[in-house]
Amino acid sequence: MVIVTNSKGKLVGKSSKALLKQRWRNAYQDLNLLANLEQAVTGNPLIDGNQITLLHDGPQTMAATKVAIQEAKHHIHLETYIFDQDALGIAFAELLIARQTAGVQVRIIYDSVGTVGTPQVFFERLRNTGIELLEFHPVNPVSTIRQGIAWSPNQRDHRKLLVVDGNIAFAGGINISNSYATSSLFRSKRAGNTSVGWRDTHIQITGPAVAAMQWVFLDTWLEEKELNFEQLPAADYFPLLKNAGTKLVRILASGPEDNQDIYQAYLSALYQAKRSIHITCAYFVPDQAILNALNAAVQRGVDVKLILPGVNDNDLVSQASKSYFDEMLSSGVQLFQLKVAVLHAKTAVIDSQWSTVGSTNIDTRSFLHNREINVMVFSTEFGLEMENAFTEDIQSSVQINKDVWADRPVFDRVKQWLARQLGYWL
Repeated sequence: MVIVTNSKGKLVGKSSKALLKQRWRNAYQDLNLLANLEQAVTGNPLIDGNQITLLHDGPQTMAATKVAIQEAKHHIHLETYIFDQDALGIAFAELLIARQTAGVQVRIIYDSVGTVGTPQVFFERLRNTGIELLEFHPVNPVSTIRQGIAWSPNQRDHRKLLVVDGNIAFAGGINISNSYATSSLFRSKRAGNTSVGWRDTHIQITGPAVAAMQWVFLDTWLEEKELNFEQLPAADYFPLLKNAGTKLVRILASGPEDNQDIYQAYLSALYQAKRSIHITCAYFVPDQAILNALNAAVQRGVDVKLILPGVNDNDLVSQASKSYFDEMLSSGVQLFQLKVAVLHAKTAVIDSQWSTVGSTNIDTRSFLHNREINVMVFSTEFGLEMENAFTEDIQSSVQINKDVWADRPVFDRVKQWLARQLGYWL
């Protein structure tokens, strides 16, 4: 039986069944079966009563997070992979410093590899204002010795998570960097902007699910700081959250010590697909299980489309990804490459009813080594929003032709083969 929670706690018996029947009355897939499977492999409940806002690209996301930060009263918890010292990063830092100065406690977890190009003086300035910082797994082994922790450069914190006052949260693929100062192609056209930024996706959440996202941040903070929850300063980290909408979500966070919940949820959803699988992925270096699931879906008559980067920020990953094109094209998977903008989104929508937005790429690093966070949304309404965005991205993409791809130069094949051998470490 699917476990559902909301602002009043766990729903049981007829209450749970009645709510799910109401939420899924227009579903043509057996979402109850998928929800049960996902619960079985992750152990996480569905959370009802949420409002989900889909945010496209940097400007929309930064505008929404700026409002939330400016309205913060008690605390701001930020977890990010990249925090650059550039125009956008400095402006974001100034915003956080202003709230800290106003009496709002700011805590930041930033990844050591993701911020390797950011001068330490940038973070020292934040620390000197009273902001509490955690550098996740420092690259410099001397730093880890000083802190008394094991050096583990291969394990990264790749999450992009923001929780404000325990009542509003954000997650997705967007880092704090000038790459996100402008929108990607189709959003830029609408605004009449000739400057094209990276293509990415984020979401804003209000409602009971924010508590689950708050715990994801605090769990990492306490673990890395070697603290107990009781050692945190007294604060209202988990305020009473009222129902804010009707969206059913599951918050999944994974890491090297966990059970790869996001990976298991992906596989469950792929195997349950009845009509369509539409994936947008920045770094796609799949294992055999993911490939088998995609191929099996095509054999069932499912429309399987993937949007992958056409403009790359990492050529080695791109070559490794392309090494799988032959197999996927031969099985009937349709591949598209987004042009002009650098693709950085990590999203999927299946049967227009199950969607995911988060930080997780479809590769071994994300599934096994990184700390990631994804939000799974069970909603036809939200699924249609995701489908509309997917369709717009398709219009800015070029489809890979099976026969043309088969005639690519031998040198390209060699590069792709070599990159594939390093796939585990990318």
